[in-house]
Amino acid sequence: MDARHPRRWLILIVLCLSTLVLVVDNMALTVAVPPLAADLGASAQDIQWILESYMLVFAGLLLTAGSLSDRYGRRRVMIIGLLLFGAASLAATMATSAGLLIAARVAMGVGGALVMPSTLSILITVFTDEGERRKAMAGWGAVAMLGLVGGPVLGGALIASFGWESVFWINVPIAALAILAALVLMPESKGPWAKPDPLGAILSMIGMSALVWTINELAHGISWTSLIIAVVALTAFLIWELRTAHPMVPLKLFRDRDFAGGSLSLTLVQVGNGGLLLVLTQYLQFVLGYTPTEAGLAFIPMAIASLLFNGIGAGLGAKLGNRATAVLGMVVMAAGFGVLAVSSDSFVTLAIAQFVLGAGGGLAMPTAIAALMGAIPTEQAGVGSALNDTIQQAGAALGVALLGSIATSSYTAAMPAGAPEAARRSIAVAVTDPALAAAAREAYNAAMSATFVGAAAGVLGAAVLALLLLRGRKPAPAAETAAETAAETAAETAAETDQPLVTAGH
Repeated sequence: MDARHPRRWLILIVLCLSTLVLVVDNMALTVAVPPLAADLGASAQDIQWILESYMLVFAGLLLTAGSLSDRYGRRRVMIIGLLLFGAASLAATMATSAGLLIAARVAMGVGGALVMPSTLSILITVFTDEGERRKAMAGWGAVAMLGLVGGPVLGGALIASFGWESVFWINVPIAALAILAALVLMPESKGPWAKPDPLGAILSMIGMSALVWTINELAHGISWTSLIIAVVALTAFLIWELRTAHPMVPLKLFRDRDFAGGSLSLTLVQVGNGGLLLVLTQYLQFVLGYTPTEAGLAFIPMAIASLLFNGIGAGLGAKLGNRATAVLGMVVMAAGFGVLAVSSDSFVTLAIAQFVLGAGGGLAMPTAIAALMGAIPTEQAGVGSALNDTIQQAGAALGVALLGSIATSSYTAAMPAGAPEAARRSIAVAVTDPALAAAAREAYNAAMSATFVGAAAGVLGAAVLALLLLRGRKPAPAAETAAETAAETAAETAAETDQPLVTAGH
């Protein structure tokens, strides 16, 4: 008898929709900032809070949300998150001031934090076959990449036709469709009962929010207050989680080579990716003269390559093993950053570099995530998924801060000494002055080369970590352990009887 969940591929569509709504919203918002600021009279500080309030709340709540999903039900928590995200998006369309929009973004961050860990944890509980799980993760990752690249394009088209409010309106029907499909198709699953860890939750929220704030502020200098809060709270969190009998986050997972290798290598990969969109979108618009929509369309080669190689990577991972596939993908990614660093002054070169980057990411990231998630016990899938999300978010934020700082300092150093200070710090200001525009574009070229050399170094470092830490063995053959068989039988029974799926002896 086939013990696999009969609706698993339909469930994957629901999970992809849930992830897509989060990714598209954040990327579409980046092109909505100018009209939004003009309409609401938002200051530069207001804009910063509109963009960052979501990320601060999202990053701070991820670990707690993952723990809640394991405890109270992953489908339930995901649906609550989608409801909150959709309602907050609707509220954002009605905002008449920057303060109201910031409040809506905070609520959206809470909803996003509830949704994100649940999607991956449900995926690994529904797809019990190793080969199918790899394909499902590849599809999930490809949809996330599609949203990342397509968000600015969709946002530009919507804003041109319906105004900035449309980037929030689009979330409402997608969230509603995902909720309806989840209720109809998806089984409930949860881990065994565990004693709550409120102190761990509070410390993680404070520590991660302060850490993300510190990283985001690096471009303006070190925020010592937030840095001290982050260090104290996260240190206390680690000590508490290692000492308490019922930790919210199973830190012992880092003793597993696959989990540690996958986590650390993904962090460095995301450092490179985090700065990519930031630096390249400015290059396309201020140096090459692209419109925001054209800049979004310029990322299509990377999206196509990612879609293609996510599937290829799933097949290679099954044949070669996680380590070989992940290392290969990361080396290919480094080569893509290298091409951007050496030459990026033509559309052909840009397209080739982005295709190489997308191919490398398609090979590396799903494989590293598969290795990481394969080390997590099913009963801790929610908090394990949240740990993966947190690691990647921290890496991306660090990438934006570090690579953004490299780009800014390199650009400033390459600008003429007699240029106004504002023009030496911002190419957006410099290109408005005809006397400085050519020098500014040349300076940004040099800055981008230095930035992508740093990105390539980070991804090569990730490849070294993956080579040293990930296990080299190929995936286990189709023979299953008694525990796996029992889990699959439980999944099928839950699907057939519409009862909640409770893993690991709940």
